[in-house]
Amino acid sequence: MKKLINEPSAVVDEMLDGMVAAHPDEVRRLEDSNVLVRRDAPVEGKVAVVSGGGSGHEPTHAGYLGPGMLDGAAAGEVFTSPTADEVSEMVQACDGGEGVLMVIKNYEGDVMNFETAGELAEMESDVDVAKVVVNDDVAVEDSLYTSGRRGVCGTIFVHKVAGAMADEGGDLDDVQRVAQKVIDNVATMGTALTSCITPEKGEPTFDLGEDEIELGIGIHGEPGVERVEMMSADEITERLTENVLDDLDPDEGAEVATIVNGMGGTPLSELYIVNRKLQSMLDDRGLETWDAWVGDYMTSLDMQGCSVTVLVLDDELKELLAHPVETPALTVT
Repeated sequence: MKKLINEPSAVVDEMLDGMVAAHPDEVRRLEDSNVLVRRDAPVEGKVAVVSGGGSGHEPTHAGYLGPGMLDGAAAGEVFTSPTADEVSEMVQACDGGEGVLMVIKNYEGDVMNFETAGELAEMESDVDVAKVVVNDDVAVEDSLYTSGRRGVCGTIFVHKVAGAMADEGGDLDDVQRVAQKVIDNVATMGTALTSCITPEKGEPTFDLGEDEIELGIGIHGEPGVERVEMMSADEITERLTENVLDDLDPDEGAEVATIVNGMGGTPLSELYIVNRKLQSMLDDRGLETWDAWVGDYMTSLDMQGCSVTVLVLDDELKELLAHPVETPALTVT
């Protein structure tokens, strides 16, 4: 294993310091914690939107801190949920008096710790806390880590839409409502061409032959739901997209936004090849692509592979996706 790290146990701490050093005008770190918040938090008179989870998914979550998106991001150790105490500290630090929406990916540790954190924050201060749980992964009904479907790359659309509504002055109910609207209309499925290597163990999280791939992966280095022989990019894209569209069952003529998301180790050129096939399939189904994102949005360390996300839109979601945002990892003007 060759990685640009010092001590494996210091990866998250040193990474967060590096993020702050790279974006000092956009983010700051709460003292003695693994929580980053937008530089000007709390923003008085605005609903705060916060999220978090294990590290290893960069740029998620801290990469999306800034006007129009997240106010706070709690980072756990690699593939490990942040503690309830740190999430509670984040909630209270971001509250500008109008309440806080917690966006939680459906993993048992995240759900448990964020729910506990919300209760702690409400007991320790007068902050109003609401939550949504993202469960966009169509590959599983339940998994080793979840009751119900996992929350994966569709979370980025939830961050974007909820952050936009908060930035436009929506109240806590409005922000929670549009976040849930995204969850109800988004679906994702992913594939792994290789495993990933965690800093602490220094070895692949699962074994995979040179001629094999995993379909239906999550984002924590776990195997998928099906192991198959290597296929072409078009064949892989067909498998992922067909499952996503079967789940959403959009009406012909519907407008959609899409993400072809790299898992951390796949070049952008290959992601564009996947996007080419995805857009062709959407066109064949009579769907209109309103916006298409391609890149590393929610990764799994150094895994090679990708996921396909489709969000079915209405006028409100289109307006919120187009709302300006300025963060280290995403800018919309």
